Amino acid sequence: MQYSLLYVKSCRLIKGLNLTIQVTVKDNNVEQALRNLKKKMQREGLFKEMKLRKHYEKPSLRKAREKEESIRRVRKLNRRNNY
Repeated sequence: MQYSLLYVKSCRLIKGLNLTIQVTVKDNNVEQALRNLKKKMQREGLFKEMKLRKHYEKPSLRKAREKEESIRRVRKLNRRNNY
């Protein structure tokens, strides 16, 4: 088994923090590395953030959206805890 020195990186800037997602390509299997990168990006919420940043969002609308998301998140946690 041979490890390649090729790394696929994706950087994300969150409130001044620079987070790097790093995937190692093993045995020149780029397809597997891309799948892993997409999974990690999905878990980090990068796709959602890119979609939201596509167009400008007014601060009042952003606050309303975040409030709705938090309410949904709390309700979901309550449903899980009740069972």
